[in-house]
Amino acid sequence: MTVPLVWYVFLALILFTIGLVVIVSRHNLIYTLMGVELILNGANINFIAFARALGGKYPIAGNIFSIFVIVLAAAEAAVALAIVLHVFGHFGSVRPEDPNMLRE
Repeated sequence: MTVPLVWYVFLALILFTIGLVVIVSRHNLIYTLMGVELILNGANINFIAFARALGGKYPIAGNIFSIFVIVLAAAEAAVALAIVLHVFGHFGSVRPEDPNMLRE
């Protein structure tokens, strides 16, 4: 028995929605990064599900795109965590509003 494509799309939609809610509602840079990761994971599920369901000439393309997104997410997380640590060292908190004080 195979799982229908609609279930994968629904799971990806749930992950995307949770990630978007976390980004909008939380005032902490760490939670914002976690929300971005949830959104990227939802996109990965869609890549793999549609590549498997549609098949076509290159059925492995969805997996390749997902690996590419995972590598980009790892690089983004490393750079963003370095920025967060620097902001915390400078301001003593990780609220997104604090770096705006640099303009003053």
